[in-house]
Amino acid sequence: MNGKALRKFDVAFFTASCDTVEVNTAFAKSLDLDYAILSDPGKKVAEAYGVVTAERKVPFRWTYYIGKDGKILYIDKDVKSASHGADCAKKLKELGIGEKKAK
Repeated sequence: MNGKALRKFDVAFFTASCDTVEVNTAFAKSLDLDYAILSDPGKKVAEAYGVVTAERKVPFRWTYYIGKDGKILYIDKDVKSASHGADCAKKLKELGIGEKKAK
């Protein structure tokens, strides 16, 4: 996902991974990512969000859209990495998320 499509929206965004900080840092550098990757090697957060279960140890690639009030607005369970940045921008617009105000 390229974060450039999301930069115009008034949102904070990041990815989360069950890999270690070291693995995620190397991955982010290898792709020159412009957003943070959070590390959850103990899988506690992944379990809480349902992307890892007792039956499924490899996390699903889902995107959660969470409002400023902390409520989940939408869960995309059909993530396509090739178009994900544009897909996220489209969904943010559909959800009525505003664009950043010009400075």
